[in-house]
Amino acid sequence: MKAQKVILLTLASAAVGAALGILFAPHKGANTRKKISKKGNEYIEEFEEKFNEFVDNATSKFETLKGEAAKMAKSKIVENEELEDDSIK
Repeated sequence: MKAQKVILLTLASAAVGAALGILFAPHKGANTRKKISKKGNEYIEEFEEKFNEFVDNATSKFETLKGEAAKMAKSKIVENEELEDDSIK
């Protein structure tokens, strides 16, 4: 969890820094707005990529845990059935 927070904080800091740098640069307003818009779109795309990686990673871990839980449940069912069979005999 901490890695994702660090990544998001880094991206947010970079976005703020870039926006401030562009705002204080000696360019016309139209050029500045275009640069801000372009950078904003780049950061949005980057964020979407990181978010999708996070979701894929979380989904993968969930599926792994789900499979392990199913195996454990089946193993306990078999174990209980064996105990029942032994107690009947």
